[in-house]
Amino acid sequence: MLRVHFTAEDLLNVRFASEPLPLVELAMALVAWQRTDEPAVFGRWRGRLAQELPGRVGPLLDLLRPDGDNPQFVEPYARTLEEGLVAVRDAGALLTADELGRAVARAPGAASRLRALWGQDREAWDRLGGAIRAGHEVAVAPHWTRIRQSFRADVAWRTRLLSAHGIKACLASTHPRAAWSGTVLEVDRPPHYEVRLGGRGLLLMPSSFWTGRPLIAQGPDGPDGAYLLMYPALTPLPLVGPGPAQGALDALLGRTRAAVLQLLVQQRTTSELARDLDISLPSVSEHTRTLRAAGLITTERDGKAVLHSVTGLGVDLLHSGG
Repeated sequence: MLRVHFTAEDLLNVRFASEPLPLVELAMALVAWQRTDEPAVFGRWRGRLAQELPGRVGPLLDLLRPDGDNPQFVEPYARTLEEGLVAVRDAGALLTADELGRAVARAPGAASRLRALWGQDREAWDRLGGAIRAGHEVAVAPHWTRIRQSFRADVAWRTRLLSAHGIKACLASTHPRAAWSGTVLEVDRPPHYEVRLGGRGLLLMPSSFWTGRPLIAQGPDGPDGAYLLMYPALTPLPLVGPGPAQGALDALLGRTRAAVLQLLVQQRTTSELARDLDISLPSVSEHTRTLRAAGLITTERDGKAVLHSVTGLGVDLLHSGG
C-alpha cells in the first residue's frame, strides 16, 4: 500500500507540473512496454513498439523495472533530450556506494553490464547514452505532440475537479484504489511505501504511458523541495488521436472514451456500449473503469447485468465540452 501523509501546509501546497519531461516519459514508456496490464488499451501499442525498438536500448532496459521503481538518475527532470543526457552522466558519477548497491539489487539487467556502469567505465556510459537516445527517437520523439496533449488535457481536467470538489477529490481520482484516511492518502496496491511530506508539498505529474498505481519520488528541486507524484493520465497515449481533436471532450478523454460518456447520459450495460460503439467488451471495461475512477460515471449491478450511467460531474463536463 502507498500511504502519503499530508499536513495542512502540504494540502495548501499541491500543484501541477508545467509540462511533461522527455526522459521521464521515455522511462515510463519502456516500463509500460514491459507491463502486461490494460491490454485493451496498450496491447497493440506494445506490439508495435516491440517491432520498432532497436536492440541498442538494452543498457537502458537493464535499469528499468515493470513496477516503475527505477534508479532516479535515469529519469532526470530535464526539459530536452540533450539536457537529460548530460544530467544522467553527471548524476551517475555522483552516486554513493549505498545508492549504487540499491540500484544493483533492484535492477533487472545483467550484472556484468551494471558493474561496468558503477565502475565508471566510459564505454558503458556511452552505451547507456546511446540507448537513451535510441529509445527517445522511437518511443517519445515521434509522439511528443500527443504526449503533451494527454498531459495538458489531464491537468485541465484535474484543475476543474479541484475547483469543483477540492484537493482531496482531485488526489483520490488519480487511481481507482485511492482513498483518504484522515489526512493520509492511501492507494491499496503493492508494494508498501510510506511518505511523510512534512510541509514540502506535492507536485503532480500525469504520464500518458504509466499504467500502475501513483509513484512518489523526490521532486525536481532536490531534497528540500516538493515531492513528485506521478500517476496515469486520464487519456493514455494509445487513445490520443494522431490529428487535432474534434472537440474539447475528445482532447481530454480520447474520441472513444468521450463517446462512452456521451452515451451514458442514458443508462446502458457494458454489452450495449460495446454494440453501440462497435468495440470489444474488454475495451469497454477499460474505458468505464477510468471514467468511474475520475468520478464521471457510476456502475452498479442488476442481476447479471452491469449498468453504467453518467454522474453530475460527468454531465457538467459534457456541457462544458459542448
